[in-house]
Amino acid sequence: MIRWKWVCGALGLLLLALQAALWIGQGSVAEVVALQRQIDAYRQGNAALRDRNRRLEVEVQEFKSGLDSVEEMAREELGMVREGETFYLLVKP
Repeated sequence: MIRWKWVCGALGLLLLALQAALWIGQGSVAEVVALQRQIDAYRQGNAALRDRNRRLEVEVQEFKSGLDSVEEMAREELGMVREGETFYLLVKP
C-alpha cells in the first residue's frame, strides 16, 4: 500500500530543493540579474569607446588630408606661433 504521507513529504522536499536552486544556486535568478547588469555596463562602456574611436578616425583623416589640422593642433596644444606673429596670453583674474 502506498503511504501518501511519505509521497507528499518527498514531493515537498523535492519542491523545496528546486526552489532553493532557483533562488540561490548556480544560474539562480539573482545571478542572472547580476550578469544582466554587468552586460549593460559593458554595453555602455563599449558605446562610449565606439564614439571615441569614431572621433579619432575623423581626426586621423583630417591629419592625413592636410596641414591645417596639424597646424591647429600645434597652436592649441603646444602654443606654437608662426614666424612674425605675436603671442598674447590672457590670464583671467
